[in-house]
Parts: sequence; C-alpha cells; structure tokens
Amino acid sequence: MTRHVPTYELYGETSGKEPDFWLHCETIPSRSSLHRWEIKLHRHASFFQILYIDAGEGDAIFGEQSLAIQPPAVVTVPPGLDHGFRFSRDIDGLVVTMLSANLSHLPGDRSLLGEWLAVPHLTALDPQDPDAAYLMQSLKRLGEEYRHDRSGRSELLASYVAVALRLTARISHQENVSRFPADENERRMEQLTGLIQQHFRSHRPASFYAREIGVSPTHLNRIVRLMTGKTAHDLIANKLIDEAKRELVFTLANVREVGYRLGFADPAYFCRFFLKHAGETPKDWRKREKNRLERT
Repeated sequence: MTRHVPTYELYGETSGKEPDFWLHCETIPSRSSLHRWEIKLHRHASFFQILYIDAGEGDAIFGEQSLAIQPPAVVTVPPGLDHGFRFSRDIDGLVVTMLSANLSHLPGDRSLLGEWLAVPHLTALDPQDPDAAYLMQSLKRLGEEYRHDRSGRSELLASYVAVALRLTARISHQENVSRFPADENERRMEQLTGLIQQHFRSHRPASFYAREIGVSPTHLNRIVRLMTGKTAHDLIANKLIDEAKRELVFTLANVREVGYRLGFADPAYFCRFFLKHAGETPKDWRKREKNRLERT
C-alpha cells in the first residue's frame, strides 16, 4: 500500500490556498519537541527549507534515504521532496522556510545553482573554514533579524538567505571546485549579472552587455536562454522591477520619485513598464505588499 505523505506549509499545520508569509524562521527544538523529536515524512509544495544544526545530532530522511547529521551542518530541502527528521533531545539550531519563488534562482532552473537547489543536501561545516564560519554567522544573524521587527527586516532576511545558499552550495562543491562556476557559460552569466547590477539604471540595451562581455548579442541571448530560459532583455527588465519593488516597499519615495531613481524620465512610462512586468500598477503593488508584510 502506498504511504500517504502530507503536504504542509509548516510541519503539522494544514496548508492554505495562499501562504501569509514569504519566510518563516524558528528554532528546531520549538517544533520538534512537540512531536517527540521526530518530524515524519512530509513535503512542502512551494517552500524551500534551510536547517542549520548547531548542536545535538540526528538523521535527515530524504524519501528512502537516511543521512546521519553531525553538527555543525546545513540541510537544504527543495520543494516537493518527501523528507523527515529524527533529532536527539539536545538538538539546537534553526529551520528557515521560504517561498521558493522568492529565491534568486529557482530550484531546477538552468544554472549550476538552480540544479544544486533542486536536490537535497546535507553539508558538513568546518568552523575553521572562513566560508563556513561566515555562513554560520549569517544564519545566526538571520534568526536574530527574524525575531525583531526592525527597519529593513525583509531586505536583510533576503540578503542573509542569498548568502547562506551561495556559501552552502560553494562548500558542498569543494570536492569538485572546477564545476562551480568554471563552466564558460556560467562565467559569462556571472559577468552579465555584475554588469546589469552596475548599469541597470542607465537602461542599456542587450547589445551593450554583449559588447562588454565580448560576444555577439545573438550569442549572449543563446547563453542566457540556455542558463535561465529567459532573454538578456528579460534579465535587465527583471532587475529594474526587483529594484522598483525594493524602493516601493522599503522607502517613503512616491511612485514618480522611484521611477526617477531608476532612470525613468517619464512617470507614465514607468507605470506602464511596471504594470507590464509585475501585473499591477506600482501604487497597487505597494499597497498590497505592505499589507502582506504587516501580517508576517
């Protein structure tokens, strides 16, 4: 008989149609102690999880596979995966649950990080290693930031998550450093990302970035499509939208001022651009997002 594996947002809590949080953080003992230190097989349809184990020990179960956990370690769990845990009573650490759609790379997208995020990992940490030490500190800071409702909270949480995942992926690939990110297409994607970060407010065309990287616009689009499924123009537009959303949520600037900061001389064009890519006007998006964040 096939075993039923429940789907949760947070373990033991019934999933609703729409989650009321994009990120949730709690200590491992706070929930596992309620279930006799055992989290039975379950899955999360839309959520990615990071578990940081700081003390104690246990087992991570991925489907039929069981892996022994020794601290310090990080466990990453992609959405849709059957997983569970058994912990010792002295377990300590954090579990971070976040909407996978809010990650910088979607699990399974055509990039090395996307491929890594799509598979569960148990990554042992060496506190003497600078990357591991920084990773551990970042996760602890994430936990502290989550517990206090201070200005810039959501932006800092997103930054800590990005750092944690990048460093965990790097550490887990140390046995094969040449794969991450020595691939030529991955290297060019990193160049493109850096250039977009530097020039996105200037509204440079894709041909500018192709010239800076040293390839033709056609070849650049071929690389971007292979790695992300999008075009270079899409990446540039997405960066502008992401920054517009940050400005709308985390500053008091009005919509016209946000547009000017992002290089839009015409406020009406900025509103049309935002509506096209975000599906809402800047004003409506700001109101809805601030209401959502107030509930988290």
